[in-house]
Amino acid sequence: MSSSLPAFAPFPEAPWRDHIVPTEWEACLSTWLALTEAYLSLAEKDLVRHIKEDETIASFQRSFINGIADSGTEILGSSRTASLLFRQCFTFSSRLLQLSSSPSQLLTWEFLSDFSRVYGKTKTGAIVQAASQTPQAETSLQGLKKSLINSLDSGIQGDLKLVETRLKRLNHLVHVSPHVAAFFLAGSDFLDGLISCFKVMNPPLRKAIITTTYLCLIGLTEGDSPKHSMLTDQLYSLKAAAEAHKSGPLNVNDSLVAELVTVTPILKQLTYRLEHSDTGLARTKTVIMALEAYRKPGVNVRPKRPIRRKVDKGKGIMTDDQNDFQGEIHVHRMSQISQIQDLFPDLGSKFVSQLLDEFGDNTEQVIAHLLEDSLPPHLAGADRTKELSPERTRRKSHDVAPRSTPPLVPTRHNVFDNDELDELNVDVSRLHFGKRNPGRTTDDILNDRTSAPKTAAILSALSAFDADDDERDDTYDAVDAGFVVNDGHPEDADEQKRKDINEEALFRAYQANPNSFDKGAEMRRSNARTKLKQTTGMTDEAIEGWAVMLTRTPHQMKQLETKYSAFGGSQPALESTAWRASKADESEGEGSGNGPSSRGSHDRGRGRGRGRGRGAGRGGNVAGPTGDKDTENARKRKEANKGSRANHNRRDQRAKKMGRGGLPG
Repeated sequence: MSSSLPAFAPFPEAPWRDHIVPTEWEACLSTWLALTEAYLSLAEKDLVRHIKEDETIASFQRSFINGIADSGTEILGSSRTASLLFRQCFTFSSRLLQLSSSPSQLLTWEFLSDFSRVYGKTKTGAIVQAASQTPQAETSLQGLKKSLINSLDSGIQGDLKLVETRLKRLNHLVHVSPHVAAFFLAGSDFLDGLISCFKVMNPPLRKAIITTTYLCLIGLTEGDSPKHSMLTDQLYSLKAAAEAHKSGPLNVNDSLVAELVTVTPILKQLTYRLEHSDTGLARTKTVIMALEAYRKPGVNVRPKRPIRRKVDKGKGIMTDDQNDFQGEIHVHRMSQISQIQDLFPDLGSKFVSQLLDEFGDNTEQVIAHLLEDSLPPHLAGADRTKELSPERTRRKSHDVAPRSTPPLVPTRHNVFDNDELDELNVDVSRLHFGKRNPGRTTDDILNDRTSAPKTAAILSALSAFDADDDERDDTYDAVDAGFVVNDGHPEDADEQKRKDINEEALFRAYQANPNSFDKGAEMRRSNARTKLKQTTGMTDEAIEGWAVMLTRTPHQMKQLETKYSAFGGSQPALESTAWRASKADESEGEGSGNGPSSRGSHDRGRGRGRGRGRGAGRGGNVAGPTGDKDTENARKRKEANKGSRANHNRRDQRAKKMGRGGLPG
């Protein structure tokens, strides 16, 4: 029998699978299942011989696991044959990996990663851990590590898409095997490459880097012999990298360490594992506390993506045993089940309820066992997606007691209730569809005065309107127009005046000597600075700051020059240059007009030698202040001398003309 077993046909890729009809696909599944069961029935010696002679055995297992890892178990279908083949392939692959001379095609990091992804950590943990320590597997891992280090160090110059794909595929293997995690963190090249490549602004790649770093560090605390010393060294490397990034030009919160301690529970998980281990190091806890300082401020741990799940409201069909139904619901545990499902969304409510039964309703203990993957054997192999309240058999209810009629649904009301249309009392002629008069134009509507208001109504409305009843016009009120400044707070005006004085003093001093505003102890003890402080009442820092701001704002310098250097509108008083006689000369030559005081005696100008006229030559001015002696004398001489002038008695002649009835002009 052993010599007549046929070879395996490879598992088809996606383009080929789409061309296989369902009946042929079912035949392929049956053939693969029969061959797998036949090879499983062989003894180890015969199986090893067939593997050496027939390479299709390992090739089929590799192509099958790879296809399921890429597309999911949906590609197999929902038949019983597909389910049996999926389980038998796990058993066959596990046996092949545990042979003394396992096929080299299965001892690659790609197959081990896909195998871990398809069947999970619980089933494949021990198998992959042992297989990854073989020389063939370490050779494959060494080539991958060297390639990743070179690609990570190249940064944006390398193939970022290939790096992202490999890291995501490797993460499944690191999650299952602590040996692989320690292998990649041996030395500092791989971790330094992750830190360096994280600077590239590529969100999918950054997410993959964060996941790889988290799984590698957590893997050092797992296994039979946790590597706490290596963990401490790697944490110190992360702390040094964070310090170097903090002192650099980039954003302090845009580093691998800041993102790692913020979006992942790495520090919390490491602290928990160290506290529950016998060889926990105190210096490891110290560096964990130091890394806590790099958490991004104001950013919580990234919330999990909400998963919409069907809420079990306990409304299933009644079963034969009402007590079993009540026990199945577990209403008092719904809050505990929801709390655990928030952390593990892939678990069903039935499985979570079984965990609570096992650990005495202790939610913390259930979460701890799930994190450590240390469930009892009967729960580790149970269906984790099972939900509460499955479909139950229908039965007739024995409770036929009469019940009161439930209240009716309330009726909604609106403003049109009980109107003539609601009560069907409206005239049929008033009902119409669409416009009442579709042929009516705008001119017809404007010319129709049937609905226009009457003249009496318009006049009545106008009579009620008082044109004189108007509010007071406050447009030009002083306060409203903004003519009053600091009306309610006089101290503000004093403060502004003081600031203007200080500003002018500072500007004058800056124009005179800009160096007096320099910083330094020698300049602060100078006489110019002391005088300026006494004038303005400002400190040295304020004076120097004013000069700094003045140099930074050129437009302010122009404003100050315009404000304090332009003409202010005032000019010095000018003394009169006209000759004025003294009082002695005036008393001596009064009335003669030919003495030294008479300026016009030898002048052929106005007055013909009789003075300047209007009394100005006598030392007085008719426009002078009232009550002044010189002013009064000048006014008397003006009236007295009018008769000797050309237009004498002008007022008297006009008065006579007006008295005779003459017209003016």
